[in-house]
Amino acid sequence: MRRVVVTGLGMINSVGNDKESSFKAICEGECGIDTISIFDPENYSVKIAGEVKDFDPSTVMAPKEVKKADRFIHLGLKAAQEAMADANLPEDTDYERFGISAGSGIGGLPSIERNSIILESRGPRRISPFFIPGALVNMLGGFVSIQHGTKGPNLSSVTACAAGTHAISEACKTIICNGAEKMLVVAAESAITGVGIGGFAAMKALSTRNDDPKTSSRPFDADRDGFVMGEGAASLVLEEYESAVARGARIYGEIIGFGESGDANHITTPSLDGPARAMSAAYKMAGEPKIDYVNAHGTSTPVNDKNETAAVKELLGDATPPMSSIKGQIGHCLGAAGGIEAVVCLMAMRDGILPPTINYTTKDENCDLDYVTEGARAAEVNIAMSNSFGFGGTNGVLIFKKI
Repeated sequence: MRRVVVTGLGMINSVGNDKESSFKAICEGECGIDTISIFDPENYSVKIAGEVKDFDPSTVMAPKEVKKADRFIHLGLKAAQEAMADANLPEDTDYERFGISAGSGIGGLPSIERNSIILESRGPRRISPFFIPGALVNMLGGFVSIQHGTKGPNLSSVTACAAGTHAISEACKTIICNGAEKMLVVAAESAITGVGIGGFAAMKALSTRNDDPKTSSRPFDADRDGFVMGEGAASLVLEEYESAVARGARIYGEIIGFGESGDANHITTPSLDGPARAMSAAYKMAGEPKIDYVNAHGTSTPVNDKNETAAVKELLGDATPPMSSIKGQIGHCLGAAGGIEAVVCLMAMRDGILPPTINYTTKDENCDLDYVTEGARAAEVNIAMSNSFGFGGTNGVLIFKKI
């Protein structure tokens, strides 16, 4: 079977606008969650989120083109540019054998909200002609492929909070099946809007710690009360192993396992069985190796954190390694989360450091693993697992190996 490795990384989120500053801030336990500034949250029950800061979309596309794309595409372009530069591709790269695999849970929600308001207040003739092509999820891959000239498969995953992880596994499958030599994965989300925050708040899914944003997202803590919305993007360049070695590429790691499953249980409440089966599938594909670190889905919701803990223990038993969630630092970036967390896993392997779970102060008897709660920890990470679970009962798991 053809092997797949990662040779380029990019990332942007609420604690940094590139992979190095983001990873450093995450490991230092910095928190990018604060009172919402993108819109006025005064009349909302939830007033906090993890917004990307000091980002100018005209730095990633021509100023006159900015209005043609939603913010999630702007963020995705930023991450993709960083990953492509990081991969240091040769001039003779065959772009007809270079594809795109994009992921987003919601896509252009700000554009949908804005143009719906225009429809009601000003009529259908005032809707922007750029609305549809700028809001569709697959246009993330479309804009990125046009910018970088990739002419291979152009795929999109729209699987809620598992979209970024599924985008990586889909890219991996494409290379394994010889559909491409290289794939650029990009996962992006920007749903911090009135309807986005209001919708999740109506479901009682979000934390309401408006008076203390920095401690609002507290994965695995007994006093957790919901997730905090984040936004951001991540990008990874995947290559067939032999061709990457032949060109002397710097390799961050190899994807040795991926697993997918469906809960068939409830539209919003996750099961234990579904995530456990996705983890088991990835683990078996990887050859049941010793896992050194698990980057948890760890949303800071009562049900997810308890079920994920139980599923990991069911799979790994006494060999369960340290597990942490970075959502306390950056919030839950929905469809971008799995991409960002994959980048964090690979950088943790590169640097030999486990990012911490912040805001853990009160033990939950149902969450009794080592969550790296005392700050970042030096550790040799040869194999890492990354979990993502989404609404609708869609699950994705990745396992990376250091080379």
